[in-house]
Amino acid sequence: MAGLCSARLQGEAAAFTTALRTLVNNPQFSDVTFVVGREQQKVFAHRCVLACRCQAFRGMFSQGPVGSEDPPGSIPPQGPFILGNVQPEVFLAVIEFVYTNSVTLNSHIALEVLTSSVEYGLQDLCKLCVKFIKDTLSVEQVCEALQAAVTYGQADLQQHCLAFIEGCTAAVVRTQGFHELSDVVLAQVLRSDRLAVDELDLVQAVREWAHVSSAVLERPVPEVAALPVRELRLPLLAPSELAMLESHNQRDLLIPVESIAAAWRAHALRKGSGVPSRLCRPRRGTRPRDHHRHLDPHAK
Repeated sequence: MAGLCSARLQGEAAAFTTALRTLVNNPQFSDVTFVVGREQQKVFAHRCVLACRCQAFRGMFSQGPVGSEDPPGSIPPQGPFILGNVQPEVFLAVIEFVYTNSVTLNSHIALEVLTSSVEYGLQDLCKLCVKFIKDTLSVEQVCEALQAAVTYGQADLQQHCLAFIEGCTAAVVRTQGFHELSDVVLAQVLRSDRLAVDELDLVQAVREWAHVSSAVLERPVPEVAALPVRELRLPLLAPSELAMLESHNQRDLLIPVESIAAAWRAHALRKGSGVPSRLCRPRRGTRPRDHHRHLDPHAK
């Protein structure tokens, strides 16, 4: 008697995806409802689909209603579950991915969908968001994308954003996104040797950033700017520029007096001794000054 043969055969995936897409936000046969965003838009779904595809939804459904005496794991009611801090379009993108393993993105929601993908533990959705963001990156959005990349530990996106900023620094520093960077992320940007902007312009950009941050955080300018200011390469400025900077600095104390003194000392000694070597390296966009040759540690 012949042995039993068995095999798992795969049907057409596209047809399966198309069929499941018809269930996205479809009230027919739905057994759970979400009320989403300030608009309080109702979104309909199916617990079995969400629970089997996403551990976060499984945990949500297993908690049971507030005040219930039912044991954990019992079937909770249909909701509604209130999700007031997410846009309906963003949540629907997450639901679309859960049902179809694909997502429809645009530049207005991509970063928020990335945030939701991290919150819901949807790694494949996170990868799709990162790819879309990289492919559609713009001057206006790159700083916001960099901030998100650092916040959510997306190293590949972080490197991509930094390279983008290095290519068009002068335009990026004028954007709202630049002014909204955290001090940690801005300091990271300022460590780059490849920024395509002169140091004097960069000092002004950091000053504008610091005043915005000071107003938002309600903290003094020197306090909010302490970390990024350490990365400004003051020895690269000419004496006349350094004197102008020192005069402006009396108004807001952006830069510590010690840092300005160290830059003057580098001029007086005609070398970069006493100053960290990284602060004496011209960036890609640094305009040449006569004294730069004295800052080169290999110069004779």
